[in-house]
Amino acid sequence: MQRKPAFSRRSITRLPASEDIWLCWRCNGRDDVSRILDISSEGLFIQTPHLGVKEDMPAKLDFLVQEGRIRADAVVRHVRRGNGLGLKFTSLTEEDRSRLKSLLARLRSR
Repeated sequence: MQRKPAFSRRSITRLPASEDIWLCWRCNGRDDVSRILDISSEGLFIQTPHLGVKEDMPAKLDFLVQEGRIRADAVVRHVRRGNGLGLKFTSLTEEDRSRLKSLLARLRSR
């Protein structure tokens, strides 16, 4: 039996989405809408049973939160079949990054 390490390799801690935050995303020629389960300044994990996605595929993200619209390019970092996808941000404008930072500050304060 293989044991998981007790430490995280993640350099930035992801925050659980303490409210329903939904993401419109496009990957592999398909549009979808999914709930964000956790998020950080470097990426997020979404809930989806989407089966046609593989690691390293590019994705376009678009979500609307009280801080405003956030758009980003991302890449699929890991796939958990029937559960969700881990996505790493690859490109955000300064305006979108500022809105993301505000969202993270709000989630941290809850």
